[in-house]
Amino acid sequence: MWYYIIAFIVLLIDQVSKWMIATNLQLGEKIPVIGNFFLITSHRNTGAAFSILENQRWFFIVITIVVVIGLVWYMQKIRHQSGIILPLGLSLILGGAIGNFIDRLLTGEVVDFLQFNFGSYTFPIFNVADMGICIGVGLVLLDALVTVKRENHSDSSAEHNDNTTNQA
Repeated sequence: MWYYIIAFIVLLIDQVSKWMIATNLQLGEKIPVIGNFFLITSHRNTGAAFSILENQRWFFIVITIVVVIGLVWYMQKIRHQSGIILPLGLSLILGGAIGNFIDRLLTGEVVDFLQFNFGSYTFPIFNVADMGICIGVGLVLLDALVTVKRENHSDSSAEHNDNTTNQA
């Protein structure tokens, strides 16, 4: 059940940080952290990542409910399996999904505040929930790659053992 604690920690950090931004900064206000490279910027997003599907609140609410149910179901299914990468990734996704879900449900928009500029390019402003989701997806993909490699290695080892046995 440690993975639910991780999800709760992501959710808590996300909600506290968003509350601090929403209550202490005016919309559009910026606080430089590292020059013009990293700024805390009070921003709202009615869409998904990179503001796609803006103003589709109920779509996101329904999809998030389905995703959260699926994540909890799958986390229960794999709870007795060994390995830490997959459950950790799923936990980060779960915490992030619930964090952004709460914003959309209560206000119809997500509080974003982490802004990074790379010269003249500004990366889309994001939040802690977004980080949890992105890192979580990365860990799920990493687990899938490691699993495929492990299975391919097991298959080739078994094939090698079969060939050795047949030759004897």
